[in-house]
Amino acid sequence: MRALLAATLAAAVGAPAADPAYVQQIETWRRERLQRLTADGGWLTVAGLFWLKPGANTFGADPANAIVLPAHAAPARAGTFVLDKGQVRVEVAAGVAVTREGKPVSRMNLRSDKDGATPDVLSLGALTLQIIDRGGRLGVRLKDMKSEARARFKGLQYFPIDPRYRVVATFVPNAKPVSINVPNVLGMVESMPSPGYASFAIPGAPTAPLRLDAVLEPGETQLFFIFRDQTAGKTTYGAGRFLYADPPVDGKVVLDFNRAYSPPCAFTAHATCPMPPANNKLPVPIEAGEKFAGH
Repeated sequence: MRALLAATLAAAVGAPAADPAYVQQIETWRRERLQRLTADGGWLTVAGLFWLKPGANTFGADPANAIVLPAHAAPARAGTFVLDKGQVRVEVAAGVAVTREGKPVSRMNLRSDKDGATPDVLSLGALTLQIIDRGGRLGVRLKDMKSEARARFKGLQYFPIDPRYRVVATFVPNAKPVSINVPNVLGMVESMPSPGYASFAIPGAPTAPLRLDAVLEPGETQLFFIFRDQTAGKTTYGAGRFLYADPPVDGKVVLDFNRAYSPPCAFTAHATCPMPPANNKLPVPIEAGEKFAGH
């Protein structure tokens, strides 16, 4: 009992109390994270990903279709996606109510999410369908507002908020434009622009300095860090976690690992998540941010 009390006191001494205003910020971020995840169209509604073949790809609830939709929201035959020379066209079957932004659709060319573009979203009852582009490979992403994953979801789990994991890092910019290879769960590798890397230390970690390469997403200014640490596969998602940071100021960037979170692949098998690049596999545990609850 004395040993347990001593360990508890030591832990309390080692982890300083967080400022109430900071705690409130993190708790607000967590609530907003949960709202996005569970919202209509959130990652818990992603229920399918179908790669298109050249020519006609039929869709509907009948298992004979190339794209099989849930029977609760789709007729046996709803229409066809036609892939022709890198362009996708939808042709809706007669009598089927498919809409885009509330307006009926019978036949139209569809915009994908290539280079960060906003894709056209088709609605069919509780379902939505949109075209995604991954390195020139085109597919239909299905979202189901009545998905089982959404219905069964029990919430998110986190490490205790710890201000020691809000780290002010030195940002080392690249002298010239650089792109780094970022693998994804499809086995593909994407070249992403990298403005530089963050150099930092974690209190109590024997290895220093640590390094994380930043990348930029299309049209974004925030630094994006895809990383894996020694909690991966134990208390956090095995493939790694995501962290965003504001652009550096006076050569410094704030890495707040209390805001680290699991990628979409932790919640659906139909995401195309990027994975940590070579330099972003940390040799220390980062016991902050979102845990993996076995979704």
